[in-house]
Amino acid sequence: MRSVLVRGGRIVDPRQSLDKKGDLLIVDGKIEAISDEIGRMEEAIELDARDQIVAPGLIDVHVHFREPGGEHKETIETGVRAAVAGGITAVCTMPNTDPVTDDPAGIRFVLAQAEKAAGARVYPLGAISKDQEGKSLAAIGEMVEAGAVGITDDGNPVMNGGLMRMAMEYAKAFGIPVADHPEDLDLSRAGTMNESLNSTRMGLPGKPNISEDIQIIRDLLLSELTDSRVHIQHVSTAYGVEMIRQAKSRGVQVTAEATPHHLILTDSEVDGYNTNAKMNPPLRSSEDRDAVVQGFSDGTLCVYATDHAPHHYDEKEQTFADAPNGIVGLETSLGIGLTYLVAQGIVDLSTLVDRMSCTPARAFNLPGGTLKRGSIGDVTIIDPNVIWSVDSNEFMSKSRNTPFEGLKLKGRASKTIVGGKIVWNGF
Repeated sequence: MRSVLVRGGRIVDPRQSLDKKGDLLIVDGKIEAISDEIGRMEEAIELDARDQIVAPGLIDVHVHFREPGGEHKETIETGVRAAVAGGITAVCTMPNTDPVTDDPAGIRFVLAQAEKAAGARVYPLGAISKDQEGKSLAAIGEMVEAGAVGITDDGNPVMNGGLMRMAMEYAKAFGIPVADHPEDLDLSRAGTMNESLNSTRMGLPGKPNISEDIQIIRDLLLSELTDSRVHIQHVSTAYGVEMIRQAKSRGVQVTAEATPHHLILTDSEVDGYNTNAKMNPPLRSSEDRDAVVQGFSDGTLCVYATDHAPHHYDEKEQTFADAPNGIVGLETSLGIGLTYLVAQGIVDLSTLVDRMSCTPARAFNLPGGTLKRGSIGDVTIIDPNVIWSVDSNEFMSKSRNTPFEGLKLKGRASKTIVGGKIVWNGF
């Protein structure tokens, strides 16, 4: 493997409190050195990063790649292509495939397909319960042994509190987090959008905030009881943010996500029955959106994740009630973060890199998340000045379901490096 020498970039590594101009050297797939200037190396591939940002590889801990069973929406191959095009070097895949990834064979299949795809690193999460039915625990230990980095029933929230407690106790024994989709189905089952004046006006059944809040509270308390790690996914309500904030102050081992769409959009996007604004949890009120922004700013929501959920065009072209939940996000998340969070002063660049790289790595015990010598050579090089418009026809993903079509963004990955190999070389 040839060495890679990245010259003259603004090197940002929050894990090392590093923000300086300099050179970075990758040798044999690992970070070898950071210096003001590294001498010329005959065999190295040299990359000019002047006026660009050099960050530890970005990590998205919440993606749906649909394989097996939903390959018409996305495959692991197309998913990792979309990831590296967005500057993302590693992803955690959700288990709500067909069949459900609830055993070691399923975990090994995902890893084998990811190895063939040879793009972003793929770290699968296994299901909490068999077939994600919420009735009995899946083979957690065997899945961890096969390579699962966590467990979740994302898409099918665990309604049985006793089962969730057992899952947390098992997860603690194996040193992994439980990723929690917080939703009480008895309160939200019929809902298709946020319960609000908008839903009443549009004649659509709503999902009330409490359907999310009540499960966040339950699982924070269960995490506290079992002294285990819980990761709250796609937080969308003001009360949920506050409950996580209070739990962190008590020492509960909780990490939590903010998604790009819950940070910048509200339920007004549903106007016109726009199915590309249909997701779960739904887009909420402006007050909830502002609380999510504040929670992201102060670190209550310490992870920035996309909940990348591809769907075929025909599926999203159904009536609003029948269309599936979810949007794609891997190729737009960095640009949205730079444009709507950094440029507007909500967080600084170092904080965004921390939320997109360092903290996700810690939350799921993943390699990477730093440019420290000896760490894996996963690097994202970002052009902060390029201005571009979202055009879903250019996506590497198989699917085009985005609410951000035509949005003008500033900042984009120019190169993505995984294990010292350049896997994305810009548009």
